[in-house]
Amino acid sequence: MKTKYSSEKRKKLLGQIGTYGFLILMSIIVIYPLLITVTSAFKPGNMMAFRLDFSSGWTLENFRRLFQDTLYPQWYKNTLIVAVSTMIIQVIIVTLAGYTFSRYRFAGRKQSLVMFLIIQMVPTMAALTAFFVMALLSGGLDRFWFLTLIYIGGAIPMNTWLMKGYFDTVPIDLDESAKLDGAGHFRIFAQIVTPLVRPMIAVQALWAFMGPFGDFMLARFLLRSPEKITVAVGLQTFISDARNQRVALFAAGAILISFPIVILFFFLQKNFVSGLTSGGTKG
Repeated sequence: MKTKYSSEKRKKLLGQIGTYGFLILMSIIVIYPLLITVTSAFKPGNMMAFRLDFSSGWTLENFRRLFQDTLYPQWYKNTLIVAVSTMIIQVIIVTLAGYTFSRYRFAGRKQSLVMFLIIQMVPTMAALTAFFVMALLSGGLDRFWFLTLIYIGGAIPMNTWLMKGYFDTVPIDLDESAKLDGAGHFRIFAQIVTPLVRPMIAVQALWAFMGPFGDFMLARFLLRSPEKITVAVGLQTFISDARNQRVALFAAGAILISFPIVILFFFLQKNFVSGLTSGGTKG
């Protein structure tokens, strides 16, 4: 009996050691690149490679150069315009679409949902040529509005599925009770159902806002003027030339990218746990 108890205790201890070891390894994988970026951003001189170095002095000179000697402020402004526009429009469209597919039965409903899944399977790389032709024909090349529409259109299929799943968790009895009280369709949507799905709306808003900050391929392909590119494309120009890499400026700019995302995250964070875990409970 004692041997069996010792064996179970040993297994439990080994399991805990394995769990904590895995968590420590993942933490190192995540934190180490962040430390390199931070130390590189505050190092003096023109660094030619990323390195983790705490020995030399620290300075804000790289941030000064970033704002005074480059187009970084304009790139940042461009990205904010695209990100905010994408977030607002995408959240409105996806919320309306998710509510429609959840609450109404109409011809082509199931076929549309299946089509959304099929479209989502097509990689962005496969559609770059089509996007370029569309931009030429519509006059959208090197225009923020066209890039914004591409971001929105690409996010609608899967996000509509997620939003529909979350709307499905809201009891239909609430709609029926509101109808008996004389509420119309829009009032039911705006005042009764939508407040209950704010968690998923918050998640959708964060995803939509983060997209333009992290995307390089579409922005690089559709925006051509140096003063119109987004911050991800602009930062890549700092390290694209192997003979003149400006690693310190790249690191400083990368740190500043996180500020609006972090601010939005803390503003919406109370909704995230519910929003991420409840969206897929029903199909």
